This record gives sequence, C-alpha cells and structure tokens, in this order.
Amino acid sequence: MPTTPLRKDAARNWERIVATARRYVDEGKPLQLNDVARAASMGVATVYRHFPTPEALLETVAAPTFEALAERAEQALADPDPWQALHGFLVEGIRVQLTDAAVAPVLAAGTDALPCTTELKHKVTSRFGRLLARVHEAGVIDPGVSEADLVSLMCGIAYAVNIHTGLDATERAAAGRRYLGILLAGLRQPRPGSVE
Repeated sequence: MPTTPLRKDAARNWERIVATARRYVDEGKPLQLNDVARAASMGVATVYRHFPTPEALLETVAAPTFEALAERAEQALADPDPWQALHGFLVEGIRVQLTDAAVAPVLAAGTDALPCTTELKHKVTSRFGRLLARVHEAGVIDPGVSEADLVSLMCGIAYAVNIHTGLDATERAAAGRRYLGILLAGLRQPRPGSVE
C-alpha cells in the first residue's frame, strides 16, 4: 500500500491497478500504464496519479515478494547453522526469481523509481551479506566467494532454468533447487578440523 493513507475510493483504485498490473506481469505482458488503465476499467489519469511511471508500478507489484524475501533472510540469520541458513535463503531466492516475473527486472534496474524499493533491496542485500559473512567466519565456504559472485551465480541459475521450455512451475522450481545444490556443493568447504 502507499505510505500515506488514501481515501476509500482511492485505495480501491490503487488495489485494482496493482491487481491488474500483477496479472499483466504474470501473463508476461508489457506493463504499459495506458493498457493497465483500460484493463482496470478506469481513466488513464487515475493510474498516472498513483503511478507516474511503469517502473513505479512494477516495483509496487514486486514489493510483497521483496518484503517476504527480507523476512526470510531475517529468519535465516536466527539459524545457528551458518551453512543451512545461507542455503535456505538461497533456495528461497531462486524460488522467487523463478516464480515472480516482477523480481528480475526490479533487481536489474540501475535506479529505483520508489524509495521504498531501495529500502527493501537494501534490507535483502544487507541480510544476505550477513549470512555470507557467517559462512566465511565458520570457514565452510571458499573464502574468495563474494556477495557479487553469488548474486551473479544465482542469476545464472535462474537463466539456465528459464531457457528450458515446456517446464511447469513445479519442474522449474525443482530444476532451480538442483542447480543450486550443484553450485553450493562446489563452493562448500569442510569445517576446519572435520573429516567431511
């Protein structure tokens, strides 16, 4: 929802615009404000009042997913096992990239249209950085692996899954988990002093 409270009719319009945009994104349609206004059965000016650009609307559509991912990262930080914590968060990160078409373009954007998007992305990345620092401190991952490395590799996994045509959502999620498992097995190092 917007940061300032809206009148009831304005709030209904906002929700209808976002729901229509969500449907467009899920169907792989370009997010054009005029098209969204027509599909939502409202005037173009109403849509532009709420969302001055398609990017602002796309970020609004993606916001709940980013909020859930930030919460998942916070939960992972409470896991006493640093490796399991990072693994669980990355599994969720892959799932999100493969199931919410709004996420990848928002992540790839050079700038954010909305301040709340910048804040949400910062929450996710800072918590991810703390998860990675924990596995580095535990000595269970190659010390040369950086946040940027893992972000690029995660995008690579999503790309590898997405080039396969004909996979349903369950198959795509399974492929993403499998590729991630292969990747993490290659990055994992035995705990110091263990006989793994």
